[in-house]
Amino acid sequence: MSHTPRQPSGSWGRPATDTGPGWAVVDVETSGFRPGQARIVSLAALAVGDDGNVERTLSTLLDPGVDPGPTHVHGLTAEMLAGQPCFGDVVADLAELLDGRILVAHNVGFDYAFLTAEAELVGAELPVDSVMCTVELARRLELGAENLRLETLAAHFGVPQLRPHDALDDAQVLAQILKPTLARARERKAWLPTRPVGRRRWPNGRVTHDELQPLKVLAARLPCAYLNPGPYVAGRPLVQGMRVALSAEVARTHEELVERIVHAGLAYVDAVDLQTSLVICNDPGAEQGKGFQAQELGVPILSDAEFMRGVEDVIGGAAIEEFLDAAPAGDQFALF
Repeated sequence: MSHTPRQPSGSWGRPATDTGPGWAVVDVETSGFRPGQARIVSLAALAVGDDGNVERTLSTLLDPGVDPGPTHVHGLTAEMLAGQPCFGDVVADLAELLDGRILVAHNVGFDYAFLTAEAELVGAELPVDSVMCTVELARRLELGAENLRLETLAAHFGVPQLRPHDALDDAQVLAQILKPTLARARERKAWLPTRPVGRRRWPNGRVTHDELQPLKVLAARLPCAYLNPGPYVAGRPLVQGMRVALSAEVARTHEELVERIVHAGLAYVDAVDLQTSLVICNDPGAEQGKGFQAQELGVPILSDAEFMRGVEDVIGGAAIEEFLDAAPAGDQFALF
């Protein structure tokens, strides 16, 4: 009997066939590479519907208050930026555009880190709950492009790129790439690499935003809601609570596989031991790494294709009982 897996808090990936809240395609040009030290010098954000059509645009140069950095890359000089708005002047409009949408960028970790660093510098909160990286999306769709750089994907989809490293042009190019990419993902019944992010408001009113850590790091720390049922048995279904490790010898990206592991109620583990239920490895004769360790310990091995078929119909596991904070009613003491 199949069982609908319990979702973790937030959504680590979702089927491309599901209707979403829409997208906010963003691009930033910066004075350097370290958020909080380097500053944004140019910003563009496009509100894009779930159908891929642009609904609203925000674009502006920004006066960073520091040297603009690599002018030879973004083409912006201190004279061009003097007198332009500061980030604090546009953050309310940016927040309005982002609200309720999934933030999308090509290498989203870079753009998200700079946007949240700028927001924290001016004491603002960005209403971003989920992000998606189009580099990872393109990687898992096997487009056949030479590489995953924005200009290469633009050429692949026949999208004209007029001013590389111009925030507005790059965002417009990415928005045009997003539409056919989403269509291909739906055709292939692929999962979109959405990632949950959060923020915290401290007692003093300060807001801090989550950092985008590697998905495998986060998943390895995530407690599983189900007991480990033991090793996988060939020919039988996967069972929630099984501990799953990933080898390097796989065709799909680790991020995609981790998404499916967590969503199905399985437990991702970063090491192979006698408690590991299975290792995903496309080379059962691997001479090193986790595939080799699985052979040495007698841990079952599945290819990523076999795992992706099996994860569609996972059997419900035995839930771990939560500890109760309150004592049973009969053990309560009356205080007089």
